[in-house]
Amino acid sequence: MIGQRTSVTWVIAKHVLISGIAFVMLYPILWMLGSSFKPGHMIFTETWFWPKEWNWQNYMTGWSGIQGNPFSRFLTNSIVLSLGAVLGNVISCSMAAYAFARLNFRFKAICFGLMLMTIMLPHHVTLIPQYILFNHLEWVNTYLPLVVPKWLATDAFFIFLMVQFFRGLPKELDEAATIDGCGPVRIYTKIIIPLAFPALVTTMIFTFLWTWDDFFSQLIYLSDVSKYTVPLGLRLFLDSSSQSDWGPMFAMSVLSLVPCFIVFIVCQKYFVEGIATSGLKG
Repeated sequence: MIGQRTSVTWVIAKHVLISGIAFVMLYPILWMLGSSFKPGHMIFTETWFWPKEWNWQNYMTGWSGIQGNPFSRFLTNSIVLSLGAVLGNVISCSMAAYAFARLNFRFKAICFGLMLMTIMLPHHVTLIPQYILFNHLEWVNTYLPLVVPKWLATDAFFIFLMVQFFRGLPKELDEAATIDGCGPVRIYTKIIIPLAFPALVTTMIFTFLWTWDDFFSQLIYLSDVSKYTVPLGLRLFLDSSSQSDWGPMFAMSVLSLVPCFIVFIVCQKYFVEGIATSGLKG
């Protein structure tokens, strides 16, 4: 009986501890959610997230936008940009990964090593040369500098992730398909891609989230307010020289998180499977 009580007490204490840690980790999000309903003068004067006064006007003001651009335009721009980046990464990186994992060609090991080295190369090192190149191509102030590189397999992290997954697939499948008359293209489209769905979903989720949250690259290449994405649109609510609209900014920040939550919740099963079967394989 004493042992059972001790066990129950330990389980309760463990759950209380985990709940407390989860609350501390989620408190910034809860505070932002509560601040989206607070009047402007109460946002930074109260530390507790639950608002004493509910102000729904923040959402209406934020949705109406700023500088003549509704916030729905920023959301649409982010969705278009993110979908273009997702499609580019999934197609190009899977093709490059298939070549490294399944095909034999000269200098394969050297090319794979050089590809892995680019993972350690900071983005800021290549920023200026890329900007000069895109400026000569007259791509600045368009979405092309943010989308086109994704179609050229420039994200080595996703190539490596899918290479690890492809190496885990039995090569007997390729041999059987070759006997049936399939070439590399048909093996890639009919066998590898259907079996690599978890790795592809993992690539889709990471690419979507990283593109959706990207502020620096979009700030560099986009100058027209009508082409701004969600991160740049949220920045418009803040003005260092005059009063900032913190309430509408927090309200639109909450709305901007909704697509991220939806994507993760819908694809969570495949995301975990893709990480477990590709990122941990040797």
